[in-house]
Amino acid sequence: MFLENTVNHKEQFGWIEVICGSMFSGKTEELIRRLKRAQFAKQKVEIFKPTVDTRYDEDMVVSHDSNEIRSTPVPAAANIPILADDCDVIGIDEAQFFDDEIVQVCNDLANRGIRVIVAGLDMDFKGNPFGPMPALMATAEYVTKVHAVCTRTGNLAQYSYRKAKNDNLVLLGENKEYEPLSRAAYFKAMLRDRLKKMEVEDPKELSQDNPSENIKKVN
Repeated sequence: MFLENTVNHKEQFGWIEVICGSMFSGKTEELIRRLKRAQFAKQKVEIFKPTVDTRYDEDMVVSHDSNEIRSTPVPAAANIPILADDCDVIGIDEAQFFDDEIVQVCNDLANRGIRVIVAGLDMDFKGNPFGPMPALMATAEYVTKVHAVCTRTGNLAQYSYRKAKNDNLVLLGENKEYEPLSRAAYFKAMLRDRLKKMEVEDPKELSQDNPSENIKKVN
């Protein structure tokens, strides 16, 4: 469980917190929890999200559990410092959709004495590091990785498997488009998808004992 850091008023520096994980892992829920605690403490809080995120509401940051907090949609990371004057805490949701400048923006805000809380997907639907998230995680003081529950195995899930037939990197969606999977379930699902895209001359050639060899054959 993450515990909020205490502010040292003699040192005029803030810090960066990153909340990352797969779809349906509770990233936004945790972001909202921390921001509402700050609001309850009478701290000045501002929340930002990319304008592309309009799934539930154009202005509100909304979790899959319908928990919400008012935010300001911005088209680029450069807009955030302009709107963040006199803030104690800044929250940023869906950080993976921002340009790479978000990393410098967050560091500059922290150097100004602001607590910066960032939430985002750490991997895209292909299982690759997503946008600026790796750099944000590297420069943050605190990183919390949350997990969903795999819908096929019941184990912890860290992958966002895309069920929709769309290869665009950015595809906003919910449980109709995405499914949280464990490593084993994701590997099997991706293998099945690859097999559907090709003609297997002899399926018996696929190794049951060494699944990694299957990927090489499919590729």
